[in-house]
Amino acid sequence: MTPNTRSAALVLAAFFVAGLVVFGNAGHLRTTVATAPEPAPEVAPGGETTEGGSVVAHDYMVAAANPLAAEAGRAVLADGGSAADAAVAVQMMLNLVEPQSSGIGGGAFLLYWDASEQTLTTLDGRERAPLAADETYWLGPDGEPVAWWDAVVGGRSVGVPGTLKLLETLHTQFGTKPWADLLQPTIAKADAGFAISPRLAESIAAAQDKKLDLFDTAKAYFFNSDGTPKAAGTLLKNPAFAETLRRIAAEGSAPFYTGSIAADIVAAVKTDINPGILTLDDMAAYTVVQREPVCVPYRGDTVCGMGPPTSGGLTVGQILGMLSTYDLPALGPSVEGWHLYIEAAKLAYADRALYMADSDYVPMPTYGLIDATYLAERAALIDPDSAMEMAEPGVPPKDHATLWAPDTQVERPGTSHFVIVDANGDMVSMTTTIETGFGSRVMTNGFLLNNELTDFARAPEVDGRPVANRVEGGKRPRSSMSPTIVLRDGTPVLLVGSPGGSRIINYVANALVAILDWGMDPQGALDMGHVVNRNGPTELEDGTGALAHADGLVALGHAVKTGALESGLHAILIQDGRLIGAADPRREGVAVGE
Repeated sequence: MTPNTRSAALVLAAFFVAGLVVFGNAGHLRTTVATAPEPAPEVAPGGETTEGGSVVAHDYMVAAANPLAAEAGRAVLADGGSAADAAVAVQMMLNLVEPQSSGIGGGAFLLYWDASEQTLTTLDGRERAPLAADETYWLGPDGEPVAWWDAVVGGRSVGVPGTLKLLETLHTQFGTKPWADLLQPTIAKADAGFAISPRLAESIAAAQDKKLDLFDTAKAYFFNSDGTPKAAGTLLKNPAFAETLRRIAAEGSAPFYTGSIAADIVAAVKTDINPGILTLDDMAAYTVVQREPVCVPYRGDTVCGMGPPTSGGLTVGQILGMLSTYDLPALGPSVEGWHLYIEAAKLAYADRALYMADSDYVPMPTYGLIDATYLAERAALIDPDSAMEMAEPGVPPKDHATLWAPDTQVERPGTSHFVIVDANGDMVSMTTTIETGFGSRVMTNGFLLNNELTDFARAPEVDGRPVANRVEGGKRPRSSMSPTIVLRDGTPVLLVGSPGGSRIINYVANALVAILDWGMDPQGALDMGHVVNRNGPTELEDGTGALAHADGLVALGHAVKTGALESGLHAILIQDGRLIGAADPRREGVAVGE
């Protein structure tokens, strides 16, 4: 048993003995039991780590948002499975143990590196609007857009889920282990039960005021018979999800999209409150789309992400493309360096609001937005000595600006991200979501259904101009998910991504700058306090070193506010024959490998 295998085994042993584990920096943990008022002190489980606290492996690695999910993936890799096989196991376990964030009732974007072919594949498993939906979908009887929370709760916010079809497509192309075997760990855990983690318990309690207990199925699962939220350490079983996975293990995605599970989903969205219009035809028509990756050069590397309908790859690419004209490595994480970053983010978010949507429905200047000349022109608008109040969108090549009105609709954080490297060098960077925490609150067959249709603009036009991200039948809503793989000399050197709603773009760009420009250890980059701007005030993460920049940024003219910035970054750096993994200390993630 290698040091890292011993480390992973010790971590998981502590998890099972204590009932649950809250992970801080990757490679460190603190144990908690339901009756303990305070967590026990942190202890180091051993294993190889960097000075910065990142976990080191040499053969394979998984970094995911829950230890049980990371272990499910690690076990597949240890048995010789591919990164695609491990992704199936990780996502299914996340659906069970982190149901508020992702699952087969939602959607995902994925980047896959095939080492044998030296190719990067990107798969779009984003949810789709019902075919009968149109631009009036989110208008109330008075013709005005309904309030956001009024739109979220109930079946009307549910889009056709894509995650299961994405996993099946991925496994068909790149899997090596039998599909059914990859689902067995989650089936067993759903039958036997798992200890509710502190983060899930906190999420349940917080969501009670946001109508998580409005519908009987979700109420029975997440709450006690007296109506109180189930607490951390409670053993939670999900036999309905186990049965769903047994059917999927035996029959693939067919029952979900054309069979009895599809019928149950369609019935579930026809709630008494805010009923949806999803049909069996909508379910059967769903397809995963293989798209071209969006790649931008950055200081000799190539940063690749997902293209539309997510805005993530383009907006991260725009930020980096503008910053490439400045000597950010020399400035380091200083007021001057962060000022340039913030201004680039403002400009990129301005373009995002105007142009970005599902390119299958909307003519988009996709490659114009990351054109080197265009980005240099945008970067020239940055004043190193003064902040702009708010950026205006630019006019990229193949411009369609006259067609659209800006859309500043933001997604709420209810998402997860994981990264995987297998023994053959195949790699996954996958961001997966049900939109806001606990999605639509509608639950069927043991899993929650998404509320992704609230990611569309609720107002279809502004000042007589249509909004690119308006609702249309079969369209996929704009996203900010930013799964990323960085290539150097044609080979991956870094995988990263995060949840966090519309702040995802900033979280990922922060980490990329920290690792690529400032040479930070991956764990140090993920620990670093966030600096976020979405073309408005600058947000600094409370309780972190980011606050040290506040006065300097204000002096440059920035409007600054502070608060919690709940990312869930996971990263693997490939360097000198080592896999250097890190998990976000703001969540319960862990990096494990051998």
